[in-house]
Amino acid sequence: MPEALAFNLNFVHPLLMWSLLAASAYALFLGIKAKKTRTGTPEQRKELIKGKFAQRHYFMGSLVLAVMVLGSIGGMAVTYLNNGKLFVGPHLLAGLGMTALIAIAASLAPLMQQGNLIARKAHVGMNMLVMTLFLWQAVSGVQIVNKIWTNR
Repeated sequence: MPEALAFNLNFVHPLLMWSLLAASAYALFLGIKAKKTRTGTPEQRKELIKGKFAQRHYFMGSLVLAVMVLGSIGGMAVTYLNNGKLFVGPHLLAGLGMTALIAIAASLAPLMQQGNLIARKAHVGMNMLVMTLFLWQAVSGVQIVNKIWTNR
């Protein structure tokens, strides 16, 4: 693999993850609006239904899940290709944990569609943990990018 390509591949994962963080925040916004649609007064619900927030949340959540899984695998692949090993540390372990949590949270969708309140609360709790870890990952990821950039 050409050296320039190998070096530039280091930045695909961070750029993708920053975009994913923004998409995750948007999915959170849509989820909040979907809850307001479900729990609001009849007048509020009538107005909010027009926004199709539940459908948009479901679509955005599916997109976030797919990109997170592919982005996690891609980040590990590029690290391995460029270094011949993975660096097992907090960034990798938190990223793997986030990927597992978001998959489990998404798997609760059928139960939530049946009105299961425990599944809904677990979904929200896991995704709040994912967002918290994601914010930390953003900071630790910038530190890793800075190391890559300065060790060029």
